[in-house]
Amino acid sequence: MTSALTPEQIAFFHQNGYLKIGKLLDDDHIALLRTEYDREFEAARQNGRFRNLAIDNTDDLDAKKNAETQMLQIMQMCERNLHYRRLLFHEPILDIVETLIGPNIQLFHDQALYKPADNGDAVFWHQDNAYWQCTPSNLISCWLTLDDVTVENGAMHVLPGSHLQALDHERSTSTDALLDLGDQIDDSKVEIIDLPAGGVMFHHCQTLHYTPPNRTDRQRRAFAIHFMPPGTRSQKTGEYLKVSFSRPMLRMHV
Repeated sequence: MTSALTPEQIAFFHQNGYLKIGKLLDDDHIALLRTEYDREFEAARQNGRFRNLAIDNTDDLDAKKNAETQMLQIMQMCERNLHYRRLLFHEPILDIVETLIGPNIQLFHDQALYKPADNGDAVFWHQDNAYWQCTPSNLISCWLTLDDVTVENGAMHVLPGSHLQALDHERSTSTDALLDLGDQIDDSKVEIIDLPAGGVMFHHCQTLHYTPPNRTDRQRRAFAIHFMPPGTRSQKTGEYLKVSFSRPMLRMHV
């Protein structure tokens, strides 16, 4: 197939560890995904099936719902909602992923990341693979916005070139739910990825990234899809991450 990216875009990604694409979804699709996103988070608030990453991990529903700051996460939205399941197979997204990691694409996982208006909290600087511990470390994430995203309401920040070296992470002193590398970041080199609603950016699993708090009157709804080539293994156990309902093959060329 014809590459979904130009040679310049491919080179930029491999050199910098990220690539901003811009708007990739049409308005009707965005409206549908917003409705379903809001519905799933409302249901999660009722049944407790979410995390508030702004506080220590807890099963106390009142603590999660009523904390002063909110950084809400639903893992595997694709297992709760058919429209987000279908989004995993969105051809324009997979075309870009195929250009970057090859023709065979498996889901690692997905997650919805919600910063409410006024009290949305930060996600500290980290490399994803510090959490995941996958090998080889060549997974790629698609970060998709359902709202216009700027630095004021929680835009993605990245450190170009940081994907070339894995760093040791320590637990944050303010919450055990996040990894914090803030003291190792050269602010002068940070790039801020503002996006329109329906916009996407891609980043490598070792690219350092961060999203600031949302203190505006605008919510920030984001959704991340994490892709891997089949044959990826866990560094901890050495086991292959097998194809399953939770980790389906999204595209395969035989």
